[in-house]
Parts: sequence; C-alpha cells; structure tokens
Amino acid sequence: MSSPPWLRFDWSHLTPSTLKNRHLGLETESGGKDHPHFTLEGDKFLIFGGSIHYFRVPWEYWLDRLLKLKAGGFNTVTSYVPWNLHEPGRGKFDFSGNLDLEAFIQLAAKVGLWVILRPGPYICGEIDLGGLPSWLLQDPKLKLRTTHKGFVEAVDNYFDHLIPRLVPLQYLQGGPIIAVQVENEYGSYTIDEEYMPYLQEALLKRGIRELLLTSDNEDSVLKGYINGALATVNMNKLHDSAFVQLNKVQRNKPIMVMEFWVGWFDTWGNKHMTTNAEEVEETVSEFIKADISFNTYMFHGGTNFGFMNGATHFEKHRGVVTSYDYDAVLTEAGDYTEKYFKLRKLLGSVLAPPLPHLPHTVLKAVYPSVTPSLYLPLWDVLQYLNETVESHVPINMENLPINQGSGQSYGFILYETSICSGGLLHARVHDTAQIFLNETIIGVLKDGNRMLSIPDFRGCQLLRILVENQGRVNFSWKIQEQKKGIIGSVQINDVTLKGFTIYPLELKMDFLERLHSATWRPVPESHLGPAFYLGTLRAGPSPKDTFLRLPNWNYGVVFINGRNLGRYWYIGPQETLYLPGVWLNPEDNEIIVFEIMMNGLVIETTDKPKL
Repeated sequence: MSSPPWLRFDWSHLTPSTLKNRHLGLETESGGKDHPHFTLEGDKFLIFGGSIHYFRVPWEYWLDRLLKLKAGGFNTVTSYVPWNLHEPGRGKFDFSGNLDLEAFIQLAAKVGLWVILRPGPYICGEIDLGGLPSWLLQDPKLKLRTTHKGFVEAVDNYFDHLIPRLVPLQYLQGGPIIAVQVENEYGSYTIDEEYMPYLQEALLKRGIRELLLTSDNEDSVLKGYINGALATVNMNKLHDSAFVQLNKVQRNKPIMVMEFWVGWFDTWGNKHMTTNAEEVEETVSEFIKADISFNTYMFHGGTNFGFMNGATHFEKHRGVVTSYDYDAVLTEAGDYTEKYFKLRKLLGSVLAPPLPHLPHTVLKAVYPSVTPSLYLPLWDVLQYLNETVESHVPINMENLPINQGSGQSYGFILYETSICSGGLLHARVHDTAQIFLNETIIGVLKDGNRMLSIPDFRGCQLLRILVENQGRVNFSWKIQEQKKGIIGSVQINDVTLKGFTIYPLELKMDFLERLHSATWRPVPESHLGPAFYLGTLRAGPSPKDTFLRLPNWNYGVVFINGRNLGRYWYIGPQETLYLPGVWLNPEDNEIIVFEIMMNGLVIETTDKPKL
C-alpha cells in the first residue's frame, strides 16, 4: 500500500530532540471544517500513537519496546499511571525500578517519541480495582470516583506526589509530554457531575499546562466530556455512527481515537481473544485518510505480573489472566506480529523520511525441565508471617489492622477458629475459599455458593478457611463492592462462630526470603492441599527469555528468584507464563510454586507461548 508524494508527512523536525525552541504545544484550532487536525509548533501533526504500560514490562526492556514503536512508524507512546502500584499503602509511595515513570518518559524522549499520559486516578486497564488502591475500600461510606471528601482527599495527596514529577517533563518545559488525560471513561460511570471538573482543576493548579483530554466509549461521550478538554473516543473499527455523540459535544476539532482496540484481553475459563490483522490495517488506513489521530491499544500489552490483574463480573466473577498479550501489535514478549509488519508498511508509506531499522528480536531459550525436590505445606509456613491478627469476628482483607493501617491488598487470607461439631457451614467469601478441618480439605466455596456441609467428627477441630482474591473488578459501578476475604459472619447451623486467628498471605518477596530458613521436606508422591514447592532452573551462563509450562499442576502462583510471575490455572486459556531473561541469574535460579490443590511432577520451559 503506497501513497502519492503529496500525501506524505514529514515530521522529522517535530521530534523531542529537534524541537529546542518551543512556543506552541499540541493545539486543536486548525484545519478548517472538513479536516480539522492537530498542530505542533503551528505545523500540521497527526498522532500515530501506541500504548505501552511501563508497569507491565520489565524496565530492562523498555528501550527495546520503545525502539520497536518508533521503527513501526509511530510518533507517540501513551501509558496509564496506576495509582494502586505507586501508592500501595496509604501515604507510602513507590516510583522506583519498574515504577520509575520519569525514567520511562525520559527514555521515550531519547528514542524520539512524544508522550500522552493517562494518570487516572481511575484507569481501568484490566488492572485490580481499575488502578484504585484497595485501602480506599476501608471506609464503607467512601464513594469511589466522586467528590466525596474521603476520596478527593486521597486523590489530592496522590496528585501532590505524582504531578510534580510530570510538570518538568511537559512539552513547553522541554519534555515529551504533549497531552494529559483527565480520568478515564467517566461517561460509563457518571454519578457525580462535579467530579471531572474537580480533577481537571486538580491537574491545572498543580502545573499541568499541556492539552487536556477526556476518553470515552463512542456511546458515552455525552456523559464523559467536560468543557476545556478535548473529547476523544475509544473503538475497534470505524462505522457510520462512530462520531455521532462526539460531534454533538465538539465541532471543528481534531478527531482522536484514544483507544483503537487492535485486540482484547483474556479471562480465566474463556477462549483466547484474537483479531484480524488486515482489518486493523484497513481501519488505520481509513484514520489516516480522514486526518484522524489514533492510539493503538495495545501496541505492546506486556504481563500482569504478580497480582495486578483485574476482573470482570458480568455473568460471574472472572479474573483477567496473567498474560496481557492482548493480541497486540507486539506480543507479550515483545516479538513482531503480522499486525506490526502491516502497520509498519502502511505508516512507512505515508511518512516521508525512511523508518528506522528494525531492532533485533529478543532471543528465547528452552531450559532443562525442573522437578521440585522440596516442599512446605501451607500450615508449616504460617510461623514466618510478619503479622497475624486475633479477632472476635472475621475481617476482610482491606480492613485488616496491618501494614500500618493499609490492610492487605492482594493474594490469600487464612481464617482459623475451633469448632466442636459438624453441620451446615454458611459464609460469604470473595472470591474462592477452600475449607479444611485441620489439614484435610472438605470443600470449596465460591461467589454464589455460600453453604457447605461439614461432616460429623469427634472432639474439637480447627476450621480453616483459605480465601483468595482473584482480582478486583476493574470496570463498572461494581468497583464499589470489591472487598475480599470473608465478608460478614461465619455460621454453623445458624450459630455464629467467634474467635479467629487471621493470617494475611500477600506472598511478598520478603516473605519468600524468610522461607529460606524453613525446614523444607522432600516432595511426597502426592499431596492434597496448599503447599510451596521448591526447585532449581538452570539457565546457563547467558539467560534468555523463556515460557514456563506446568503440565498436571492445578492452580497457583509461580515465583522466580522471589519475583511473582503470576497465576497459572488448568482451565486456561493461558497455558504458559512469560519469564523474562533479565529476571534470571546466570546458572541457578530458584523456582517456588505455590499450588493450592495438588502437586504436579515437573515444570517445563518452551521458547513459544501458548495463550
């Protein structure tokens, strides 16, 4: 596909490195009624954008992914900013390592890319609670995404730490940030008409001077736009009514598709989602012909490492899988796809300067299989927890009096109490609970299944309820109802149980380090129940990327050298876990698998993912 010379764009003078004297940032007042378009320093400019979430990609690979974006013909990178990762505990901020947002922005500038930031506070992004910190759920009266006093006070404190980091990186101060989004898709949530203007003012008074945007699905623009910000839309393809609502709220303005969905995310137990590369190419071609700016969502999806995945709750609760491959333009591991080559050819045909050479593909490897030799039943590791809670009644994760008042955000939580008779157990749990008498499993409770029959027994025994947070809903009004663990009381035959010992099992790196001092046992032929399994991955002198397979394992989490790679689950669709080579040490690497049901025999590696 080629374009005549007069349709070629030459933006070689409109890059972060070439624009030294800056006066006019990204503006919207040009192009006339037929084809309004953006300008940068007064010159016509279309945004060819791609989303890369820095927090879903090992920082060592940021440069590789950004160079591939640039080589594909794109001029802008966009990213959400996840509040819950940057402020994991109330008043405790983290902008280091994989969360070094400033370093990511500065790297984008060096590569020659402009930046559009989407700082929330709510971002959706298929991340736990849509990027809102779980400690916000401690106050039952607090209303998320409103001007409720408790919520905006928390937002203001977060913005007081975040926005000063962004201000010097704005376009007019010599940085690459050309636009900032006000919240995200509020038109799909709207319950407080003062909320969006409040956030807009919060950005302005802290020094944001570049173009402000809103972003909504095409059918909710009317509810989500605000005066003083350019409304943008999200869609998967062009059609006749795509911009009907947009045209009602603004005219003679550039059209920007903030999220052009080139793929979709996966949830556990559903099929793997894919899209057609030719249709993606055709839609982008239509965008360019109509002077429509666009941002591919996702250009590179990356991975929901650890417990960052969100969830959906339509017919029932379903966690988002560990991979955020998204059938994107680059794969989860940063490899080229058919979509990449089609878009590179298309964008190269409309850009006057030749595109940069393609960066090399990151090498993959297959390593010897790992057979775990040692294990620790869950009951043996409880002594290595930093904090436990004694309580008259069960307490949900978020309200546990731990982590200096911030509660527990992710992972598992174990409740123990003594019972002296069987009967009908009644408990409301979020999301899934295994029920044990001492160390023997007797059943499972899930959303919608709140009762379980406990068989008769002699004497008194320990009732144990192990509950997992499988991801908080990331979209819709249901975010308000995402407390995890046991919600309410626990009863047997309508008698309320009292006196609980509660063990928060967030499975952080420091906890895994403490397990080094535990007395591990040889792995038995079979074990029914939650346990940690220890093995060694031998990567040789020059570690490379690989993918883990856990055939015959049931459900759990994998840790490599203390890092949480994420969940695996036999129900699929995802069958492999991405393991970045930069997280491997030369030669020996510690693998710990936390399996909640029964142990498999072997951990395999492959050089190709199966999603």
